[in-house]
Amino acid sequence: MTLTFNPEKYKELLISYLPKIIKTEAENEQALAIVEDLMHRKRSPEEDELYQLLITLIEKFEQEYYEINQQNDPQSMLLFLLEQSNKSKVDLQAVLGSESFVDNILNGREKITLELAQKLGEFFHVEADLFHE
Repeated sequence: MTLTFNPEKYKELLISYLPKIIKTEAENEQALAIVEDLMHRKRSPEEDELYQLLITLIEKFEQEYYEINQQNDPQSMLLFLLEQSNKSKVDLQAVLGSESFVDNILNGREKITLELAQKLGEFFHVEADLFHE
C-alpha cells in the first residue's frame, strides 16, 4: 500500500509549525527540535515533506551563519583547529615563534598577518584565508 500525499494535512502541518527562513540561533534551535521530534518516528508523507523543508532551512541558516562567523574570527578558527588536530601551543611555537607571541595570537591581542596565515595554513593543511580577514 502506497501512502499518498494529502495537501490538506500538509497545510495543517504548515499552519501548526509555521516554517520560515531562519534568521537567529533561537529560531534554528526551534527548527532543530521539530526535526529531532520528526526524525525519531515513522513519518506520514506530509510530515516527511515538512521534515525535508526544515532540514533545508536549517542547512541554509547554518551555512550562512557559521561561514560568516568563521570569516570574521580567525582566532576562533585557530583555536578550533588546534583543538581538533590534537596539537598544542608548543607545536604552534615551533611554527610561529615565542610563547608570548603565540599567546597573544590565541588571545586576539595580536593580528594574524598574511604571512602568519600562510604558515598556519601549511601547518594545519587548510586554506590560509581561514586565518586572515
